[in-house]
Amino acid sequence: MIARELSFAGVTFTVATVDPAHDDLRLLWKDSKGQRFGSLERVETWATAQKKQLLLATNAGIFAPGYVPLGLHVAEGKTLVKLNQWHGGGNFFLAPNGVFAVVGKRAGVWETGEFARLKIKPQLATQSGPLLVQNGKLHPKFTPGSANRNFRNGVGATKDGKAVFALSQFPVNFHDFARLFRDVLGCPNALYLDGSISGMLCPSANCKSLGSNDFAGILAVVK
Repeated sequence: MIARELSFAGVTFTVATVDPAHDDLRLLWKDSKGQRFGSLERVETWATAQKKQLLLATNAGIFAPGYVPLGLHVAEGKTLVKLNQWHGGGNFFLAPNGVFAVVGKRAGVWETGEFARLKIKPQLATQSGPLLVQNGKLHPKFTPGSANRNFRNGVGATKDGKAVFALSQFPVNFHDFARLFRDVLGCPNALYLDGSISGMLCPSANCKSLGSNDFAGILAVVK
């Protein structure tokens, strides 16, 4: 895993590139006792107890009341929450939305309907919305210069199957956040994960932004 800070459009981001072929990327929700991890700090404590080093932890897709993932949640090949193809309000349903998944040793981002049609069987998957970038094109509802600025985190997939996670350290609009993934990070497909509550633990980049510290799904890299 490679982590760094970079600046784009006047905003600083923490960025981590993960290679599923070599890095141990996991999607966590509940522990072996059925208790929700909830916080990034608790994931770090869990990793230490497992005699592992936490390289990265960040909140996954948007969740519903009760801290249940609002969309697809697949961990270790097991589907714990099914794909959500309903329509509604809020960022999750700002179509097109999509799925971040690891299939084999490659990461990818798919539009929700495409993911369903292809009958993809992932080892790991989280659903969220909106898609930031789809096949090299920004989401059609993003507006350049928009005043809708917030802290945001997201994930993109490179052409060679790596996952790229990014967290803004300052508020950013959707348009600039999407351009970061496409134009700077080399991701032709990218997915928004969440907004103001978002956090990240990434020791190698000296990042300890804990967000709301109360999450459903959490993406983590350990070694």
